[in-house]
Amino acid sequence: MNVRTEIPPTPSLGTSIKRTGAAGTETGPLTVSLLSRTRFSPLTRRIVFLNAFALLILIAGVLWVQSAGGGLVEERMAGIRDQAAIVGGALAEYTADPEARNIDLSTAEPLLRQLIAPTRLRAQIFSTDGTLLADTRFLLARNVVVREELPPPVSANSFVEFFQDTRAALQQFYSEFLGFRPFTQLEPYFEVGHDGRVYSEVTSALDGTQASAVRVNEQGKLVLSVAVPIQRLATHYGVLLLTTESGDIDDILAEERAALIRVSLVAFGALLLSSLYLAGFIAVPIRRLAAAAEHVRRGRAGREAIPTFNDRADEIGELAESFAAMTHALYDRIDSIERFAADVAHELKNPLTSLKSAVEMMDRTKDPESRERLVAVVRNDVKRIDRLITDISDASRLDAELSRAHIGSVDIGRLLETIVSIYNGMELPRGVRVEFQRESETAAIVQGIDERLGQVFRNLIDNAISFSPESGSVNVSVKVQGPIVRAVVADEGPGIPTADLERIFDRFFTSRPGENEFGKNSGLGLAIARQIISNQGGRIWADNRRSEQGKKLGARFIVELPLSRQNA
Repeated sequence: MNVRTEIPPTPSLGTSIKRTGAAGTETGPLTVSLLSRTRFSPLTRRIVFLNAFALLILIAGVLWVQSAGGGLVEERMAGIRDQAAIVGGALAEYTADPEARNIDLSTAEPLLRQLIAPTRLRAQIFSTDGTLLADTRFLLARNVVVREELPPPVSANSFVEFFQDTRAALQQFYSEFLGFRPFTQLEPYFEVGHDGRVYSEVTSALDGTQASAVRVNEQGKLVLSVAVPIQRLATHYGVLLLTTESGDIDDILAEERAALIRVSLVAFGALLLSSLYLAGFIAVPIRRLAAAAEHVRRGRAGREAIPTFNDRADEIGELAESFAAMTHALYDRIDSIERFAADVAHELKNPLTSLKSAVEMMDRTKDPESRERLVAVVRNDVKRIDRLITDISDASRLDAELSRAHIGSVDIGRLLETIVSIYNGMELPRGVRVEFQRESETAAIVQGIDERLGQVFRNLIDNAISFSPESGSVNVSVKVQGPIVRAVVADEGPGIPTADLERIFDRFFTSRPGENEFGKNSGLGLAIARQIISNQGGRIWADNRRSEQGKKLGARFIVELPLSRQNA
């Protein structure tokens, strides 16, 4: 008898690896060559790009919110309203002439100069008909010495001129970038001269309502204005218009944005370094695994070709371990296939050699009796070859069938009872009897494939019958031991030599009584049995039954399978 622990089917590698033809050329699907990869892998570029993109989105959002300046503008506008109300009240209180119903400019101008000088505002006073009466731009400009800086001397050096022009262009771009705001609907600011009614806020203030406006001048700078009526006891004396100087708010926004840009550059540098580190931490090991897999695909790697990264307790380490285990399993499978093919060739060669000799002898033999013996040899050889081919075909398909077959609940006790009843209904050689015994009341239910489990026990019972003596008995028993279902097939034969207790599960190993029919056994039965039991999470082994004096009473085979959880 014989069996092997595992007889895998020949895997179809044509869809996953390249094969080398007779001419040495590679055939099969092409894969991406690792040699053509750039220094920065696609994964590294994606990590850097996504992190940088997220940071840029954040920076752009901050810049947009800041450049919109909604909070800053509203806060500044509220401050101007308060100042306009205070200055307008002071002008109405101290400079209004009730009899003439106008403003005394001789009193208003000094007061306006004192109130506006500490602020960064421009004040204008308009009469009730909208005529400009006073403007702090001219009042505060008196007695001020204006110093105008002369432009730097023009250099005759063309390179210096180019450098200065480039620097000026960059400075202009930087200034425009810092001052950029998404205001697209603002009214343009312009100087009105002496008629203030062209300003909507002045017109509203002439009607007695405080009003404000936001405009942008030709340089793209914000100009905020607030107009309040100068009135006392419901009498209007004029309008006070307060406006910000050009660039007041823009300078604040530019300073904040410049600081934000500096922080953003530092953050981007830190992000770039962290992204490169992260990419190296992830991409480099993956590229090493891919390179090792490429060597395996090309057949240039040994058993230790896949790096394992034992120092990493993360998903990359688990992936490397899985790759290494898969590679070892692949090589073991290939070795097993090669050994199986060699064993098949050897086992087929013996009967073919005998068959060839018998056929050649038949041509030279004229004696009918000798020819009859040669014909018997041919029949036996053909029968043995047929048995070998049948068992080899069954063994080669076994892995695929086990992986596709439906796993269900199998009652081992009922299965063995049915098999034993079938044997008892047959005429067995040498008057051998098959007996069944259930040693526990618990249902022996396991998860498995009933057809294949039946094949295992039929092989064991056939093996026991072939070694049983005249009128001997084969005892089949089953019992539940904790989480295990144990089935035993025992005979009364000569037993198994101690050295062969494990060898009998090897492929094509056979040691049978001489009276067994030639060619009936291929030596694969026990190997197939072990493969089926191992696939379904169990184990099978053999030992000898002995008396108290140590005498062999026969052989027995023990099969253990995990009890189904429903019955555990």
